[in-house]
Amino acid sequence: MKARELRAMTDEQLRDAYEDLKQELYTLRINKATGELKDTSMVKKTRHTLARLLTILRERELAAQAAAKDSK
Repeated sequence: MKARELRAMTDEQLRDAYEDLKQELYTLRINKATGELKDTSMVKKTRHTLARLLTILRERELAAQAAAKDSK
């Protein structure tokens, strides 16, 4: 997923996507360890997507804190 696509999602959708990606990463790691995984680059791609997702969630969290601080 591209960052643009992730930014278009709501916080709830991002949290759901996070859980899905964590499960997918777990499955990929198991498949890699057992030799069933054909495209080993998927592990790296999934990790990068997870990092993008968490970054966007953190940006939103910080923006909300800054907005709350400014409104005081």
